[in-house]
Amino acid sequence: MTVPGRVDAAALLLSLDPPAWFMRHSQAVAEVASWLAERIEFAGVPVDRLLVETAALLHDVDKLVPPDDPAKALPHGEGSANWLARKGHPELSRAVTNHPVTKLVDGEAFRRWAAFATREERIVAYADKRAGQRLESMDERFAEWSRRHAEGPGSDEPAWSEELTREVRARAERLEADVCHAAHISPAEVGRAPWTAKALQAAGERVARRR
Repeated sequence: MTVPGRVDAAALLLSLDPPAWFMRHSQAVAEVASWLAERIEFAGVPVDRLLVETAALLHDVDKLVPPDDPAKALPHGEGSANWLARKGHPELSRAVTNHPVTKLVDGEAFRRWAAFATREERIVAYADKRAGQRLESMDERFAEWSRRHAEGPGSDEPAWSEELTREVRARAERLEADVCHAAHISPAEVGRAPWTAKALQAAGERVARRR
């Protein structure tokens, strides 16, 4: 199995005709993840940077697939993994499956994940905790999530009580500490590696040439 390169990943994303708000989020997560992977690699920790970048760019694709796609019947994240596997990229499954903040709701499940998660999974999951439409602090991200989940997210998931929100935030902070420690940085130093615009432009030009 070969991880798709930047332009191939961008082409996969564009094939789903994403709206502008979705693109801003996907690009922000991908660029934060790329920046973190580069810093961690520079610190001497082996990282599959291409897998990190590609998984981060495509982590939310299950939000874009048609209603009758099999991915829609699966929990968020698992749906993205399903769609990507059917496109020939099962190597991205773990990193996209485990990125949602809802994966932090179950404390025991989080402990199992934290014990065995790859470095790449951790980077993608943390990048999503720091990028909405732009690079943000976790305070900003959790303010949004707290509002969104206060009355339940419209699925089988429970509403977040104040106590549960604190627990989820504490688990996110453990993830943040792990990733930032590996990168030898503080959370305030997290940045973006600006590569997605060029890849998306190249992917768009490729599509235009085929028409």
